[in-house]
Amino acid sequence: MIETAQQPSSALTRLADSPHVAVSGRSQRVCELPELLCKRYKIERLLGVGGMGAVYRARDLLREQYGDPEPYVAIKTLNEEFAEYPDANALLYTEFALTSRLRHGNVIRLFAFDIDPGSQRAFITMEPLKGPTLDQLLEQYPEGLPWPELRSIALPLLQALTCAHEAGVLHGDLKPSNVILASDGLRLFDFGLGQPLKGLLNSLPRLSRKRIAAWTPRYAALELLNGEALSSASDIYAMGCILYELSSGLHPYSRLTAKQAKVMEQDRTLQKPARLPTHCWPALRTALAFDKEQRQIDAQGLLDAFAAPRPGLWQRCWTRVTA
Repeated sequence: MIETAQQPSSALTRLADSPHVAVSGRSQRVCELPELLCKRYKIERLLGVGGMGAVYRARDLLREQYGDPEPYVAIKTLNEEFAEYPDANALLYTEFALTSRLRHGNVIRLFAFDIDPGSQRAFITMEPLKGPTLDQLLEQYPEGLPWPELRSIALPLLQALTCAHEAGVLHGDLKPSNVILASDGLRLFDFGLGQPLKGLLNSLPRLSRKRIAAWTPRYAALELLNGEALSSASDIYAMGCILYELSSGLHPYSRLTAKQAKVMEQDRTLQKPARLPTHCWPALRTALAFDKEQRQIDAQGLLDAFAAPRPGLWQRCWTRVTA
């Protein structure tokens, strides 16, 4: 269950974050999602709908039978349009297989992947979460977060991405609405467009990306918009956009796509956010490079920059004198 503090169903439905989606090659129609899945999970209500999937609050009747006082889970399934495609179950299973390998406190915890026998609808059960997403938090800070608050979010978020990349997992759709501030800490979620790094996890189902392509335009790296493969550098660009927004309240490139912003040469006028410490800017600026060849920093490099202590007055003065 992914619930926001103020608008329970908006975390996955904001129009501004709606991904561009292109699919082809439908298979036979599937049944509607039943109210009871696998004779165990009782659907209670819809929590949110994204570009390809939907998340529901459900009651686990087995847990309830054995007296669990908190028998609730979140259930994610593909929406009916996407569930009709040949790769539908593989698409959802890949998300489960990738995410379940990431044993990190700041990555959403998945429980199981199942297929309901009657409807043949695949679904994932996962931990229930409640709290604001980063896009909702940004509404409260139109000028960006103060450095202590920003750092308290940036570090666990970068730790989660570092863990994913070290495990060979690419997220593929990093954006503020895919990060939630739960009561027990930050969670990165929705690896639905994720992929394994080349040469790793080769036994996972391989999806036809020519038939299923989706991205959130203003967080998509230039190479993705140009039809190139997802890479760790693509995740870094999206992460750079998130960190810039958190520190300034604004998208680095005026909410334009990387392709549009490059034509307008907006990278030439990109300025350090006022609330961002100077020592973090070189790393963040590198992450925001349009060309992936110039994006010469990884998640650990960003983490190191944001984790570094802010230089003291003596160090800042010495740097100015020797510059």
